[in-house]
Amino acid sequence: MAALPEPWHAQVLTLFPEMFPGPLGQSLAGRALQEGLWKLDVLQIRDYATDRHRTVDDTPYGGGAGMVMRPDIIATAVRDAQERFGPSRRLYLSPRGRVLDQALVTELAVTPSVLFLCGRYEGVDQRVLDAEGFEEVSLGDFILAGGEVAAMTVIEACTRLIPGVMGNEATSDEESFVGGLLEYPHYTRPPEWEGRAVPDVLISGHHERVKDWRRAQSEAITRQRRPDLWTKYEKEQKNG
Repeated sequence: MAALPEPWHAQVLTLFPEMFPGPLGQSLAGRALQEGLWKLDVLQIRDYATDRHRTVDDTPYGGGAGMVMRPDIIATAVRDAQERFGPSRRLYLSPRGRVLDQALVTELAVTPSVLFLCGRYEGVDQRVLDAEGFEEVSLGDFILAGGEVAAMTVIEACTRLIPGVMGNEATSDEESFVGGLLEYPHYTRPPEWEGRAVPDVLISGHHERVKDWRRAQSEAITRQRRPDLWTKYEKEQKNG
């Protein structure tokens, strides 16, 4: 992946800025953040409230449980972020959004600036999502207490694709979902452990046989565990 002209920039709007960088400040992502390979700015949504209680939510029209985050407060935060940092692609982490996959991660990783809106309570007023051009993205069919952990997940997935973050660029070319398949099994020393031996092909020194074995393993695992991916893979293979 070609390097961006400027470091990849993640902006986060949240009610809990103290959660960041959190795990993003550790390991390879944390080192890359310190080295300036990517940037992180976190804005407290309550800073844009106008009353003395810093209220950001209100009761939903039509009734129902819970509270909804107000559109005027969110819009002010988004527009301030744009004024301070420039234009960005805007994501709202939501269980009703497009399910995150590696294709979307790859797309986001070459987008210079991405703004993440982390909802809380029952969600965010639909009007501001429409007015400010937010795309809704989901991690899957389950519910979290808020969007912060989801945003961290997306950010980590993106930052590891930035050149220089992973160290060995070849590593990301062999992982799950690259090429449409799940990843093959891995083995290391000792060659035998508790009666279980490393497959002979992996210690044969025959690179082509190793490559063929890994491909066969990836295909078998994908066929068994993710028939949806396998169907898509077969179709792509037939279409060339």
